Amino acid sequence: MSQLLQAFVLGNSAILTNACMLPLYPGTIAFLSSNSQNAKSRHLSILLGVMVLAGILSMMGAIGFLLFSIGRSFSAILPFILPVVYGLVIAFGIVMLFGYNPFSKLAIAQAPVVSNPLATAYLYGLMFGPMTLPCTGPILTAAFLLSVDNSGNLAISTLAPQLLYALVFGLGFGWPLLVLPLFTQTFQRRFTRWLASRHQWLDRFSGTLLIVIGFFGIWTELLPNLR
Repeated sequence: MSQLLQAFVLGNSAILTNACMLPLYPGTIAFLSSNSQNAKSRHLSILLGVMVLAGILSMMGAIGFLLFSIGRSFSAILPFILPVVYGLVIAFGIVMLFGYNPFSKLAIAQAPVVSNPLATAYLYGLMFGPMTLPCTGPILTAAFLLSVDNSGNLAISTLAPQLLYALVFGLGFGWPLLVLPLFTQTFQRRFTRWLASRHQWLDRFSGTLLIVIGFFGIWTELLPNLR
């Protein structure tokens, strides 16, 4: 699986297949759609959604840069960490299959509110990842574990793939918050009800996806080096 496709799929999986994400949708959609009764405010709603997505991408890019910096510092041992990475990804997949989330007890962060609605939307997007960590922790952690460069290459050019992976994950993670407010409230309610009615199946799908990615990585990256 292409790393970028993997990042986008995992981003979608984090936000669309997690049952405890559902209560966050109505508030976010209401925030983005609260002034969408006329054409002018409709444009404002779209702009607010863009600012939320920009905040999400900023946070994901910052995480990607942080992981790149860590990878440069520990590049000599990263190849030895690779089995642990895939082991953790598989473990997260297994716990999701059984409906357990080890991050569920974490305190939920709060996004600050400022006088400018566009700034508030950006800050909301910036904090959206941390705010959803109690729900999306296994997938978020697994995704960024998988993004770490294990080649040991210290060339500065390796920063670009790391950041691109983080941004594509953020795009998969944030696009529903941009797109959903553009639809009618009837569609939004039907969509969230559809997710709620299938949350167990969707959780199992996410867990299976992590397990498949973990074993695929072992098959393609670990086993060839043992021969």
